[in-house]
Amino acid sequence: MPLSTSCQKVQNYLNRFNLKLEVQELAKSTRTAQQAADAVGCAVGQIVKSLIFRTGDQPLLFLVSGKNQLDVDKMNAVFNFQLHKADANFVREKSGYAIGGVPPVAHAFPMEVFIDRDLMEYDEVWAAAGTPNAVFRLKSNDLPRITGGRVIDVK
Repeated sequence: MPLSTSCQKVQNYLNRFNLKLEVQELAKSTRTAQQAADAVGCAVGQIVKSLIFRTGDQPLLFLVSGKNQLDVDKMNAVFNFQLHKADANFVREKSGYAIGGVPPVAHAFPMEVFIDRDLMEYDEVWAAAGTPNAVFRLKSNDLPRITGGRVIDVK
């Protein structure tokens, strides 16, 4: 069965890396980290949560382990900016995807990416792939490569 338009956009982006990454559309919801972990049979920490924040009109993407919470106050202090949680309209406008399906790649607008160091504890991780029921699996050490992101301590 062909992928949905959003998922195909993610798959096309992933194909550029020759890593044999495959978007999977599932019957179950993967909207939350726990739902995604249950759907694919992995630990919740292996789920890559794509969290978009804003500083002014600039989107910033934090890829956070499903077991962690982003420490916004710490990020503001470390990077000397004022982060604000992005609303659903901003997320869709800047990423091209709805909350619950935002992938770590293939966004409508470029954005700086920060990767939770705890994701590197796992050999493989799972990320959203464009819809609230689509994911793809990858080696955690490929996450910085495909996103251009920087690994940091987010909690």
